[in-house]
Amino acid sequence: MAIGGSHGKTTTTAMIMHVLQQSDFDFDYLVGAKLEGFEQSVKVTGAPIIICEADEYPASTMERKPKFHFLFPHIAVITGIAWDHINIFPTFENYLEQFVIFINKIEENGTLIYNESDEVLVKLIRENQRPGIKYVPYQLPKYGISNGITSVEIGGNKTELTIFGDHNLLNLQAAYEVCKLLNVSDTDFTKAISGFKGASKRLELMISGNNVNVFRDFAHAPSKVKASIQAVKEQFPESKLVAILELHTFSSLNADFMNEYKGAMDPADEAIVFFSSHALELKRLQPLDPERVKSGFKKEGLKVITNRQELESQLQKLSSNGNFLFMSSGNYDGIDILQTLKL
Repeated sequence: MAIGGSHGKTTTTAMIMHVLQQSDFDFDYLVGAKLEGFEQSVKVTGAPIIICEADEYPASTMERKPKFHFLFPHIAVITGIAWDHINIFPTFENYLEQFVIFINKIEENGTLIYNESDEVLVKLIRENQRPGIKYVPYQLPKYGISNGITSVEIGGNKTELTIFGDHNLLNLQAAYEVCKLLNVSDTDFTKAISGFKGASKRLELMISGNNVNVFRDFAHAPSKVKASIQAVKEQFPESKLVAILELHTFSSLNADFMNEYKGAMDPADEAIVFFSSHALELKRLQPLDPERVKSGFKKEGLKVITNRQELESQLQKLSSNGNFLFMSSGNYDGIDILQTLKL
């Protein structure tokens, strides 16, 4: 099984692993995050199945082909497509081509499970149909939110979840489709998924209490930023949301990429974008004008901060009520988030 897509592949892979572990399956795995219940991120033995997070990033500095071009799955998942890694894939068309190649790697008589709410992905699949491949579309499951807790219905079975957000519910549905092909019952899947706490830094709750929740998330690409902000706002609609995004990747620090972020932070009540000159220097990128960041995001009242001391000062001024969402693949120049917020 190979779980690909521009977003959600780590969480979907982790969900499948969690359910199979709870269902006493013998399986191997390859995943790009630390997961509760698993001592390491790779296991390769003689198990009959292996679940692989299928990453589109190059395999190494020497081998520039995407990692997922080296997998030949019997079951493949594509969670969605949104342009990322522009330093590697300079055009959206070039990025899409990598997923076409991935689809063509699926073994004969294999299955492709895909998110049918993603119009770009649906078009890509329609234009690259393969005879002999079974196509399984999925969409959001039935769900509800009450008092900050999401519940879901799977195959007539209802349960409360620890995770939340449309993107995670879509990931859950993809995991369900995979597990169903492995003959995991609806009852066993529902029971297992209720205890899934999420992958590290994927809407991870750092602290909760006294009318405040602090989440950290790996989100950095525009689609991920938008999904994470929307998830927290929908889960806690009456609470103030402060979103703090660090631009840290090659793509996010590129002035030409800024327009891709348009509207991504709109649902936040307060929004801060942080980046450091040190990150630009390490990646040998041109200086990034804060005004270019503002014009790209087009978020009213957006604060753009470029040094650690100013960010610390700004965070200390914020009210301790509401929800804080920290999004980064970096570490905000080493800031201790909870200490800075005095939580």
